[in-house]
Amino acid sequence: MSDTQRMQRTRIKFCGFTRQDDIDTAVALGVDALGFVMWPKSSRSVDVEQLARLAASVPAFVSRVGLFVDPSTEWVETCLPYLDVLQFHGDETPDFCASFDRPWIKALRMRDSIDLAVEAERYAQSQALLLDAYRPGTPGGTGESFDWSRIPATLVKPVILAGGLTPENVSQAVGQVRPYAVDVSGGIEASRGCKDTPKMASFVRQVALSDAR
Repeated sequence: MSDTQRMQRTRIKFCGFTRQDDIDTAVALGVDALGFVMWPKSSRSVDVEQLARLAASVPAFVSRVGLFVDPSTEWVETCLPYLDVLQFHGDETPDFCASFDRPWIKALRMRDSIDLAVEAERYAQSQALLLDAYRPGTPGGTGESFDWSRIPATLVKPVILAGGLTPENVSQAVGQVRPYAVDVSGGIEASRGCKDTPKMASFVRQVALSDAR
């Protein structure tokens, strides 16, 4: 591990917010980014009115991230006033992702045939690559993990590690992968779209402990 990796603090993104109390808890815990699912087929999705209300309560220096799956241009533009970062989980082209004058993240599902070096070059304008488990027909939020050893140490883009992370395994994940950030949704929930405060606190604590090692 390089000295730079040792010094780096792993950023934390909690995703799938639907309730104000959960946002308040995440902010108090020092989470770096809050994710809002803008894909209507998800059980964690919010509509624009909910997004506007929830996003308005997020303080400065906490990023509001909108998760999209093959959206129309019009849908993204409708949500833009309430978001700081866009996260694309479908088959969006690099040009599409870059067309909204916002920082953006490309999510990649770790299917067997994926070549991360090629994808990193293809999505070179992204701020990071989010790596998630692959399940056919499901763009994310499966609660499943993948083999972290498949992530090359030489990948040129910052890695956001997702897929099946929980308070019980995130320390191992951070220690093995040393990602730029970790992203969790189901692993800190009491039920779909409803966060569990002890799980949120434990997740943040385990990331900090791993960073300190």
